Amino acid sequence: MMYRLFFLATLCIVQHAFSQDLISESNLKTHIAFLASDKMKGRETGSRQAEKAAVYIEKQFKQFGLQPKGEKGYRQSFTAKIKKVPVADSLRPADNVIGFLDNGAAKTIVVGAHYDHLGHGTIGGSRDTLNIGQIHNGADDNASGVAGLLELARVYTQNDRKEPFNLLFIAFGAEELGLLGSLHYTEHPVIPLEQVHWMLNMDMIGRYNPENGVAIIGYGTSPAFPEIFEGITSDIKFYTGKDGKGGSDQTSFYLKNIPVLFFHTGGHPDYHKSTDDADKIDYRSLKAILELEINVIDRSMHVEQMEFTWTN
Repeated sequence: MMYRLFFLATLCIVQHAFSQDLISESNLKTHIAFLASDKMKGRETGSRQAEKAAVYIEKQFKQFGLQPKGEKGYRQSFTAKIKKVPVADSLRPADNVIGFLDNGAAKTIVVGAHYDHLGHGTIGGSRDTLNIGQIHNGADDNASGVAGLLELARVYTQNDRKEPFNLLFIAFGAEELGLLGSLHYTEHPVIPLEQVHWMLNMDMIGRYNPENGVAIIGYGTSPAFPEIFEGITSDIKFYTGKDGKGGSDQTSFYLKNIPVLFFHTGGHPDYHKSTDDADKIDYRSLKAILELEINVIDRSMHVEQMEFTWTN
């Protein structure tokens, strides 16, 4: 065990230096500028703009050479229901967008982020009561997570090495309506759930607060995580939380006995408001968070079996 920990600690130092050159701030800005623009009108589930976001993600997955893993191309379609407020069209078409990096391995790491948001705030969830009807762009929530998803997909498809695990990248739909995309996926998985090594979720990772640091929730869902994090260093501050449950899509995987980590920079005054805009994203820290995630993912590939632990 001591040799293994020394090996992982040494590996972490090498990978930290290596990962710093992988993530592109320019790419992050491009993705968020598109997804959180006024033209996207808040990416409300069932809207033309949510469809445009899904098409954008599909094109990126195709460009990276990811294998389509939906029922029709990259799409896994389902029906989402609006429950928070009465609307005439409470049943909405929605999609998960799924791309697979097949390394011929027995196990797969799932990386996810939701791409929907609140539209104009009329479907419930808005905290901007004086501006219902205004576009809620959702730059942090969750264009930031989708940008991270796309950058990680790019890095792992272009790193010129064959990983010992497969990677499944999922952009979830209808998270804001109650984690509906991830709940649908875990009931209709495209690879058997018992073949999932663990799941990493990104939701609101664009507004880093240096006083608090980035939260990494789900640390207690596997006894392997303390070993994986042993010796990890980062350019940003981070702290861990044990619980597997939380207000985002990792919860759906946790409830299926899968270890999870949820990266989250915390609440802020623009959360679920019309002021959550791209010019408020901290791109330098977002890049550092993704570099940290690469270290965690790579170190997890040296753990043969991720045992699951209930935390609550």
